[in-house]
Amino acid sequence: MSAASSSSSASVPPAPLFGAVFARLRPHMAALDAFLAGQLDSFEPEIREMADYCIDTSGKRIRPALVFLSGWSGDDAPPADSLVQVAAVVELVHLATLVHDDIMDEADIRRSRQTASRRYGPEAAVLLGDALFAHALHLAAQFPTTEVCSAVADSTRKVCAGEIVQTLRRRTLAITRADYDRVIDLKTAELFRVSCFLGSRLAGRSDAAVRAAATFGRHLGIAYQIYDDLADFYGTEQRIGKTLGTDLASGKATLPLLLLLEQLPADDRERLSDELAGTRAPDIAARLAQMERLGIFDRVAAEIEAELARGEAALAAVGAELEAGPLRELCQVLRVQVAGLRG
Repeated sequence: MSAASSSSSASVPPAPLFGAVFARLRPHMAALDAFLAGQLDSFEPEIREMADYCIDTSGKRIRPALVFLSGWSGDDAPPADSLVQVAAVVELVHLATLVHDDIMDEADIRRSRQTASRRYGPEAAVLLGDALFAHALHLAAQFPTTEVCSAVADSTRKVCAGEIVQTLRRRTLAITRADYDRVIDLKTAELFRVSCFLGSRLAGRSDAAVRAAATFGRHLGIAYQIYDDLADFYGTEQRIGKTLGTDLASGKATLPLLLLLEQLPADDRERLSDELAGTRAPDIAARLAQMERLGIFDRVAAEIEAELARGEAALAAVGAELEAGPLRELCQVLRVQVAGLRG
């Protein structure tokens, strides 16, 4: 580990922080679980078991956490019904994207069990994802204001657009850093952003605080996706809970691979290019060894830290209304997760 990464890790809080942050959300998540369980009867009997399989309680539920934390009103305050419902909306949208992602990545494991695609087949799974999307919009349309449904529909379209752009650019090196940034802004950061926007809006915060929360969510989402791309190489399936090594195998030019391509000599760059194009079998072990030798982990970790700092600055700009709350603690949680990839 380089001196730079050692210094960064020294400032990271201990791993129990993750449990502490989410422990305060236990009643909120319990309310969310009960609400989602109550939605199963809305699905047709033929697909109810499939929907139930996707709506589990084992995920981190970061997007609902963003809704609750951006609308935070105190440790002892029960979650407002409106926050619980909108948290369910963003979680259903997220679950739908996961179902579709796993089909495209041909992934077998998600949340430490079979993906919906593996369990039910890709044809049924793609329609299941569509059903989850549709029910999310149904719930969003039940709010007395059209703002919620409009925001969720707009974000859902952007998430799908990001996935489409990424899919069309698989197996090609015609992708720049700007292209990569645009894709993750759409496919991941947008749902983080709208979670914070809706949570703070429904809590009645000032317009400035709502904008700051949304900006924070966007930067946290970018950081989280970069972390996820790094974990695809440095994580373990036991720790991360899903199939890893899929980015190179499926031809996704993520940030670790883009930075690696920049530094490899011509022969190695050509081999990696062939692996991304699918004309050569991927050699994950070789790529990971090259990343270690060239300091790719530290460079990607620095990008994550820069995004987290931008998010924290957005909260600080509006003062105590958001900065003193628990929302920014999610930055520390992600710092712990990044450090954990180093073992």
